Amino acid sequence: MHGGPNALAPISQAQVRSARRLHQRKGRQAAGEFLVEGTQAVREALADPEQIRLLIVDDPGRHREILALATGIPLVQAGQREIAQLADTVTSQGIFAIVHDTAARLEDLPSGSRLVVICAQVRDPGNAGTVIRCADAFGADGVILTHGSVERTNPKTVRASVGSIFHLPVVSGPSLDEAVSWARDQGMQVLAADAGGRGLDRIPHAELARPTAWVMGNEAWGLPADVVDLVDEVVSIPMWGRAESLNLSTAAAVCLYATASAQHHAIA
Repeated sequence: MHGGPNALAPISQAQVRSARRLHQRKGRQAAGEFLVEGTQAVREALADPEQIRLLIVDDPGRHREILALATGIPLVQAGQREIAQLADTVTSQGIFAIVHDTAARLEDLPSGSRLVVICAQVRDPGNAGTVIRCADAFGADGVILTHGSVERTNPKTVRASVGSIFHLPVVSGPSLDEAVSWARDQGMQVLAADAGGRGLDRIPHAELARPTAWVMGNEAWGLPADVVDLVDEVVSIPMWGRAESLNLSTAAAVCLYATASAQHHAIA
């Protein structure tokens, strides 16, 4: 490991500049790379070491367990000043990876998919990353971020996914029409989560157990009429307390759990 965990080369200013450019979309597109920050996210990225170009740590002893997995990967050590320039968090965990971006396409999603999330112009990176994490947790086959949504490689999206971005295909950029057409070609029903639809608690398990694509809308606008016209049914989450609404990622978690649970019970 380049002389052991206590003998890492210091990060160069050129490497700092290269990593900082990945905070911006144009920098990520130009390099074909993105920045991963945080212990768990880097650990998950290491499942495929060939995708990692560089690991950056503040204190090798602090990250000994992860660095033991990083055989053959270039490693450099950064001081607090450089860490502050790279971090997208107030309190950084002091570990970063620069990862080659291998973009997934609709045709890369598994044939015969049974559960997929379509994010329709979801622009908040924290929400998008958390939806990806929820999709991973409930065994979804993939996530589609339609045109106008935040990039899957946005640092906040990557961080909010807590490594789940490396567990399932996440497609960026198709139109909503293309995403819905793909889902229908797979034989999936297309449900949209929004207020005013049929209550999720009123949908029979046999219906929820069908292959399903959930459309989740923008946090601020909800689902416009033209989006509603594309789906098979609008479904609302019943709330018996006093909260006015749920945020996007929480609503996605509820919908995905309900569908995954019905599907697993049907198989059992």
